[in-house]
Amino acid sequence: MHGLLLLIGTVALGLASRRYPAVLPEFVSTYAGDVLWASMVFWLLTLVRPNGEGRHLAAIAFAIAVAVEVSQRYHAPWIDAVRALPLGALALGQGFLWSDVACYLVGVILAAWIDWSLRTRRQKRVAISRETGR
Repeated sequence: MHGLLLLIGTVALGLASRRYPAVLPEFVSTYAGDVLWASMVFWLLTLVRPNGEGRHLAAIAFAIAVAVEVSQRYHAPWIDAVRALPLGALALGQGFLWSDVACYLVGVILAAWIDWSLRTRRQKRVAISRETGR
């Protein structure tokens, strides 16, 4: 369940970072969208595989993000038409940048760490409730 809430929150933060870049430090407004996009991919995977191991989900999320980034080197009229749409630009990006790949790595690691923290916390609560009989 936490994956859905984090997905929604991540999308909201990502859209806000694109909509209101002037209120953020330049470094954050430049890279936040890419970090959050990769985090969103991770959260989508947690919805598809809620019991999946975090490091496997992280590896898959990073591979998807890099594949989408590499696909930006391909230019055909049909895919450029999709990228020209606002949603297509958000989902597929515009052009290949190595800095985007670095942001994806940060975003996936951040999301995986949050996921691990939440799962560990939940497991501790379950263990305590079993010990106390609650």
